[in-house]
Amino acid sequence: MNCSNCGHLNDGGKFCVKCGHKLQEEAAVSQAAAASEYQSQSQPQTAYVPQQPNQRVRQAKKVSKSFFSYFTEGIKNPTATAHAAGESQFVNALITVILYALSIPIMLYVGWKLLLIQFVRSMFKLPIISEELAPSDMEDFNTGTDLIKATDINSIIHFNFTDFVFKQGLFIFIGLAVIIGATYVAAKFGKVDVSFKEFFSRFGTFMIIPTALLLIGLVLAFLHVEYFSYFMNFGLLSIFLVVPFTIASFKQNGTNGLDRIYSTLIVYVVITIVLTFIANGLGEEAKTIITRMGNSSELNDLF
Repeated sequence: MNCSNCGHLNDGGKFCVKCGHKLQEEAAVSQAAAASEYQSQSQPQTAYVPQQPNQRVRQAKKVSKSFFSYFTEGIKNPTATAHAAGESQFVNALITVILYALSIPIMLYVGWKLLLIQFVRSMFKLPIISEELAPSDMEDFNTGTDLIKATDINSIIHFNFTDFVFKQGLFIFIGLAVIIGATYVAAKFGKVDVSFKEFFSRFGTFMIIPTALLLIGLVLAFLHVEYFSYFMNFGLLSIFLVVPFTIASFKQNGTNGLDRIYSTLIVYVVITIVLTFIANGLGEEAKTIITRMGNSSELNDLF
């Protein structure tokens, strides 16, 4: 073993016979280096494998791409798209119904101040009230409305987004499920032989245009454009057209079933009841908001 200090060749031992340097440490270092070199040569080099995207992410991209194509085609060719919708479009139809149910409370949450201003403004225009108002009163009202628009009242009255949107959205979704179920039962009484998934897919496809109207209204509400309420009303009333379109799109087997006119009228009664419940629920939320506004010291200081 050669001494690393003086280079003298030693036959063995722990120390160099020439300079006295310890040889045991040199042996341990050389053995470790040799073992490391052998291990690196003996182990095969593994090629870099790029990480594959998450399965859920890929599935979400696939569903979103399919829905966008389905939704766009439903706007361009609503009748043809609805007639072609089978059970394979059930997921896309379900997404459409969910968007319809959520867009209404989100729109109300974002634009309720504008709705309140529109309501008060319409009250000011009533002949009984307008005749008693001086021009200065209307100027004060316009100044107050501008102040309301510029103020984040949600933070003052603690209007919770999650509590309002998801609670009312779930309520509306349940109401839509009742309407779709009633329409399906009416169609079955009319001797229409169809599965519920296929019926739901066609109903949801006919709801694409009403949903698109609500989404346009939602964008206008975010931009604080008062006309968003018209799109909301059109989207809500369009449900009355979806029912007869869906029932009429299926072929009736035989002539002994319930006439489609009576089927449609029965479902209209159900829709009226459901919309009444939804309106009552939104009315209770409105009462809560008004109560919070009346009890808010911060809002009273604002005016």
